[in-house]
Amino acid sequence: MDILLQLIANGALLGGVFALISIGLTLIFGIVRVVNFAHGEFLMVGLYATWIMASQLGLHPYVAALPLAVVFFFLGALMQRAIIQPLMNADPHIQIFATVGIGTALANGALMLFSADLRSVDLPWARQATDLWGIASVSRGNLVAFFVSFAATGALIAFLNRTHLGRAIRAVAQNRYAAPLMGIDVNRIYAITFGIGTGCVGLAAAVLAPLYPAFPTVGSFFVLTAFVVVVLGGMGSLEGAVIGALIIGLVESLAGYYIAPDLKEVVYFAIFLGILIVRPAGLFGVRGNE
Repeated sequence: MDILLQLIANGALLGGVFALISIGLTLIFGIVRVVNFAHGEFLMVGLYATWIMASQLGLHPYVAALPLAVVFFFLGALMQRAIIQPLMNADPHIQIFATVGIGTALANGALMLFSADLRSVDLPWARQATDLWGIASVSRGNLVAFFVSFAATGALIAFLNRTHLGRAIRAVAQNRYAAPLMGIDVNRIYAITFGIGTGCVGLAAAVLAPLYPAFPTVGSFFVLTAFVVVVLGGMGSLEGAVIGALIIGLVESLAGYYIAPDLKEVVYFAIFLGILIVRPAGLFGVRGNE
């Protein structure tokens, strides 16, 4: 029983890490209807930026989270305006190629600037274990990521439901063609949404930097699981992204121990495919998103 509780705790915290990465991705798709394949590379850039601020400027990585999220907001809005917006009426595969090209350029740019060496933020506190009421022992950094992911998701849901701008974003998500008739600037909403989604990646990078090193291909390490989480939960659903992340985290933790570490991806992909057969739009998705 002690082992099971430990595995459940580890899986839940791992799910929090996945959720933190996935909420920006699902927000962008839900509003802009563009699958951002450069999402992982933006996370990689954020990890490098956090490493630079921590090692060169002496800034605590958690303190760097807010300014990094703001910078990434403007980077995302700029990317949407300059690259995505001209392709909004193009075929979806053109948009996919554009985001893949951005991701490839970022990864190769990082390789040129930093080589393939690992760059790690030195924060021993984040890797130390803490006791959860005698039930399990977990990493403090993972615990921070878990609470930040839920806080960020709650803040986004409150923003979308309780603010004028949030309601305008939801209106565009429901019907991008009727929204202009209500006086909503759809292109402005697209830029803001892309900025918020990318800002979430900056926040995730700062929180995860003490746990994971930065290297040019680190984005691909996370982005495949993030896509699984987003599609499983339902593309465009923030709540679905969190629930999907928790499911994947728990399955990965339990399957890695009870089956085999090298088969845990096989297990959660099998569960993922099984759920999609029954619900093609995901657990909380709207029919048509699939």
